Amino acid sequence: MADHMIDEEPRVEIDGLGSIKVPNEAYWGASTQRAKENFEVSGKTIGHLRSLVWALGALKKAAAQANAHQGLIGNKVAKAIEQACDEVMHGAFDTHFVVDVVQGGAGTSTNMNANEVIAARATEILRAQHPQASAISALDDVNRSQSTNDVYPTAVKLAVITDLLCLQHEYRRLAEAFQDKATEFSSLLKVGRTQLQDAVPMTLGQELSAFATTISQEVSSIDAVMPELLQTNLGGTAIGTGITSSQSYREAVIRSLNELTGSQFYAATDPIQATSDATPFLATSAALRQTAVKLSKISNDLRLLSSGPQAGLAEISLPAVQPGSSIMPGKVNPVIPEMVNQVAFKVIGIDTTITMAAEAGQLQLNAFEPIMTDGLLEAISLLTRACNILRTRCVIGITANAALLEQRMAGSATIITGLTPAIGYMAAAELANEALQHGGDIVDHAVQRGLVTQQQAEELLSIGTLTGSLQHQFEPSSTA
Repeated sequence: MADHMIDEEPRVEIDGLGSIKVPNEAYWGASTQRAKENFEVSGKTIGHLRSLVWALGALKKAAAQANAHQGLIGNKVAKAIEQACDEVMHGAFDTHFVVDVVQGGAGTSTNMNANEVIAARATEILRAQHPQASAISALDDVNRSQSTNDVYPTAVKLAVITDLLCLQHEYRRLAEAFQDKATEFSSLLKVGRTQLQDAVPMTLGQELSAFATTISQEVSSIDAVMPELLQTNLGGTAIGTGITSSQSYREAVIRSLNELTGSQFYAATDPIQATSDATPFLATSAALRQTAVKLSKISNDLRLLSSGPQAGLAEISLPAVQPGSSIMPGKVNPVIPEMVNQVAFKVIGIDTTITMAAEAGQLQLNAFEPIMTDGLLEAISLLTRACNILRTRCVIGITANAALLEQRMAGSATIITGLTPAIGYMAAAELANEALQHGGDIVDHAVQRGLVTQQQAEELLSIGTLTGSLQHQFEPSSTA
């Protein structure tokens, strides 16, 4: 390979279909070159999927260790492969992972891209110490005891797990940011709404605390899919039967992979089922879709609560991060929640793609794992970045329009619901109608009509009672 890099003319590589020209500087070989030319679809290569390339390097290193332990490849070859894998894991050859993420062949092109790059680099490493050594084979050495059909899905799972842990971290930080705001606004009474109509009082803190809780729940949704992702058919080779492999290799490679990555992969009880079933990817996508829906709903609420600033709800103000119009001076739009909405739409669309791809699998293999892989990793990346930006550029800068909230609550008929335990529903309804038609102080109306005493009214309409943080038991008024 080093000699080829001196020349300018392409080199000729040979595979089962014949010969093909490959760029001299390329560490990939014939199989990758064919895939590169066949799948110029999205313009996005697997080299852009850092976690997947890292996972492929880790898995190939684990396989080399297991094969050496079984005596299937020599120690010198294994060590050269392991060093090449380390370099792949650290990103030294990302630009040589050139196959499009959208590809036919159930991931074979991705597997071969890894095999060829690692074999070429391992050959350089080996020959630097042993100049007369034979070239390391992409298939007979790097891919020994393996098939795309057990390597690729396991690498995808490892990449997904790695990225999910980052996403889970962002969920926690976003939930904490909402909870900090909830604490800050815990004493600000406001109108709670159902169906966009005034309902009952609550605090602004309670509203934002609910956002914190719903995001916190998504930490558990990731935990719930982990057992599915940690099940591997590694060692099952083509369809799960383990042809060209062995039970001892299977145990050794899973053990090595876990030691290398800190993961907790375990052998599938039915590797044939595990090879053909896309449930782990379906379950993960469903969890991401659920988060997307929740984040979009929260973003809708933030946009609505901050609408205005004069003719909307305007209960909160979001940080002004950029001018909102090329024609309307002073206009500022809720661009961060709008961005999150669009991320959610994309993630929901990806889930539909993954659902269709999982359904389209046939017999002992699903050929459409590449589109699932790209979709899952993109969805996780989008959600991770969106949560970070929502937190840092929106949530932590939210301010409350306290004066407006106080003004609205002073004349709001919603507090009448708080009198219902003492005066009954019908009397409360009459009082509400009177307040809406004629205005005035609701407590005064209730006391003057003898529905409650002043002390009862104050207790029933305290912030603690109205918002559920303090419960009182009252005897119904004799006039109720």
